[in-house]
Amino acid sequence: MAHTIRDIATALGAEAAGDLDLVVSRASEPQSAGPEALALAMDPKYAGGIAQGRARAALLWPGADWQGLGLEAAIFAPRGRLAMAGLTVLMDPGPEIAGGVHPMAVVDAGAEIGAGAAIGPFVVIGRGVRIGARARIASHVSIAEGAVIGEDALILQGARIGARVTIGDRFICQPGAVIGADGFSFVTPEKSGVEEIRETLGERGDIRAQSWTRIHSLGAVTIGDDVEVGANVCIDRGTIRDTVIGSGTKLDNLVHIGHNVQVGRDCLLCGQVGIAGSARIGDRVVMGGQCGVNDNIFVGDDVIAGGATKIFTNAPAGRVLLGYPAVKMETHVEMQKALRRLPRLAAKVAEMERIVMPRSSDQG
Repeated sequence: MAHTIRDIATALGAEAAGDLDLVVSRASEPQSAGPEALALAMDPKYAGGIAQGRARAALLWPGADWQGLGLEAAIFAPRGRLAMAGLTVLMDPGPEIAGGVHPMAVVDAGAEIGAGAAIGPFVVIGRGVRIGARARIASHVSIAEGAVIGEDALILQGARIGARVTIGDRFICQPGAVIGADGFSFVTPEKSGVEEIRETLGERGDIRAQSWTRIHSLGAVTIGDDVEVGANVCIDRGTIRDTVIGSGTKLDNLVHIGHNVQVGRDCLLCGQVGIAGSARIGDRVVMGGQCGVNDNIFVGDDVIAGGATKIFTNAPAGRVLLGYPAVKMETHVEMQKALRRLPRLAAKVAEMERIVMPRSSDQG
């Protein structure tokens, strides 16, 4: 994956200086960069690492004195992480999946495979599946009957795509994800203890033995364009209607999306986020790791929830949330400050009691 400095700068839409024909074959942190690497120092705080390494070229902040840093060439990135996005696309060779259908893949005769697709070994593709052009499917993936996958998909090792799942273009699926498993939905013949607690918020009547009856999942999952799901993500199919993931949304590793959930466009859900059944998530919502959302509630557009926030009630659009249960972030910060003051407050109360109580006894 060798590129000239000129080619990289052109791909990034960035300015460059020095020997633009200098060739680099990989990216590296400044202190460990060799002569063949492009050192990444998009902030002045990383400049010291360049002297520790042996890079000849670097990706730098605008206005950097690249010659003073001992470099032969430089690319200037006004927005460092955005430049990283373009650079990593340019330098990532992607997985090795040979074109065509591997002889050890099992593809139903009724499946449709688009032009230029690459299907790896031990892939199983069911009846009526349609896979778009240039899709790449790595080994041990299974795609059940009736599923539809758009163009330019990348589905990596061991992913499971369930029956009737519909996925848009440019889908990226990391290893081990399961899309379209049955939802976790059960009912008792009589009102269950859980239903009773929901109504009374804690009060229970007679406790009696109960067993759970399964509610089957007749819906599927619909996923838009440009969606990415991380390793071991689980997206359950809907009970009657489909579970929906909007275009542009990104799910980190170990995210769980329950049955009937609707997630909007361009959301970012980080590791171990759990969304309970029938919740609705608006557009551009960001949830830090281990956030949880209660069933049957709505989280509005542009909500940002810090890590481990637990959302039990509807969240208005644009709200910034933190805590358990979720409150406005500024409220949570004040609450934590107050908690830290409690030991001193308790000590003051104890001292006041020590002073006041003997006087009270004397008066008695």
